[in-house]
Amino acid sequence: MSNQRKTAIVTGASQGIGAGIVNAFVERGLNVVANSRKVTQSKEVAASNKVALVDGHIGEPATAAKIVETALSRFNSIDVLVNNAGIFFTKPFTEYTVEDFKSLVSTNVEGFLYVTQLAIKQMLAQITGGSIVTITAALARNPIRGVTAAVPMITKGGLETITQHLAMEYAKDGIRVNAVAPGAVYTPLHRNTPKDVMESLSPMGRPSTVKDIADAVMYLTDAATVTGQTLYVDGGAHFGRW
Repeated sequence: MSNQRKTAIVTGASQGIGAGIVNAFVERGLNVVANSRKVTQSKEVAASNKVALVDGHIGEPATAAKIVETALSRFNSIDVLVNNAGIFFTKPFTEYTVEDFKSLVSTNVEGFLYVTQLAIKQMLAQITGGSIVTITAALARNPIRGVTAAVPMITKGGLETITQHLAMEYAKDGIRVNAVAPGAVYTPLHRNTPKDVMESLSPMGRPSTVKDIADAVMYLTDAATVTGQTLYVDGGAHFGRW
């Protein structure tokens, strides 16, 4: 990061990985616009002179527009976007409903599309490049028998693909586009998952922490010649059997 204070947008920011990323950026001296449906009620992220909170469903174009408008009115630039907002649940494939699918697409795909389009438009106007990091999932490349997540992984696999396409499309503009693919992570999402089950999902027997994922995002935000990359933070789960 240069000495000039930059601005990051983080979606899905009220708790867990998103809140960890917000706080990591603040510690590094960035301004942050944090979004989730009820981020103003978060116990992990607080508004300040460096942090602006925007409530709203990221799958709605109006929310994306409000986030970008807030970034520009409060901090005058958009330099980093972290697409962290996402929903995940498991069912046998034949039991996913139309409503399930629409909900997954709304948050995971539309939630990426609208805010990323607006962020890239602003980064192009600034002519200073930028960094976009999207949180995908190691499961998209590494199905695990018993983890019945086929339909959610349609969305996560699509995000990995668009990461590569946008990286190539905007490489000459200095806009880098990468992804972080977590495996099992200790977050509020898994508060009721037994410890032995969490450990069984990692070849290392060590699920990741929020800090592990935030550190990966910080690396990709800084890595000046890394683009189109999916960084797996999953204890090796994506390339083997155990």
